[in-house]
Amino acid sequence: MKHLILFLLTFVFGGVFAQEDNSPAVVISATVINQKDQLPMPGVTVINLDRVKGTTTNIMGTFQIEAKVNDTIHLSYIGFEPLKVRVTNQWVKSKVTTIELIEKAILLEEIEITGVKLTGYLQVDAKIIPLRQDYRYSISGLNHGYEAGKRKSNFSRAMSSVLNPADLLYNTFGKKPRELKKLREMKKDQTVKEVLASKFDRETLSALLGIPKKDIEEILTNCSYSETFIKTANDLQIMDAISECYEEYKLMNRK
Repeated sequence: MKHLILFLLTFVFGGVFAQEDNSPAVVISATVINQKDQLPMPGVTVINLDRVKGTTTNIMGTFQIEAKVNDTIHLSYIGFEPLKVRVTNQWVKSKVTTIELIEKAILLEEIEITGVKLTGYLQVDAKIIPLRQDYRYSISGLNHGYEAGKRKSNFSRAMSSVLNPADLLYNTFGKKPRELKKLREMKKDQTVKEVLASKFDRETLSALLGIPKKDIEEILTNCSYSETFIKTANDLQIMDAISECYEEYKLMNRK
């Protein structure tokens, strides 16, 4: 009899949990405020990392986004510490909550610029400052980026991979296929793309991919992108570069 009761309880609770796991996403809402003065914060970037969907807070500091229990919501705003918030059962039930962001403590160090002596006249100084030789640019209408300068050709990169006993591309992507599949989803959401295009700190991209910032730099280095591009490109360009290299890796891996 005890075994029968235990079986029935397991069946009932198992069905409840399965139902929760398969439940559809709902629209939840929150108001983002400044922890210091408790005022609402418009223009905060909000991204559901699990569904790769993004939005921003309105003039009242409020946002709405689709989510399920245990989804991770990433919030970021210039001058404030980025924040990750887990969606709870209570949040899903009430569908509203308040989130506080904390201002960054920024210490500016003195920077000495050498190598170029400026006159103070814009027209003259514009001709004095050297142009950067390594850069990445996009063609409007095409979902593809290009880098000029030191990046190796596909043949050179492929040969360096073949000649490397550790297998360059396998070490780069072989251990991260699940995270890097998010690259396709990122390109589908316009808000996410706009956010990445405005950022240069790799923080949001790192959160989306689920990998440390140092791994992003390592991946691009292994893909033969120049140091200048790695340091100066925005997060959207970095995402395109990783995506391009990942697609080449998959193609070579199939062959």
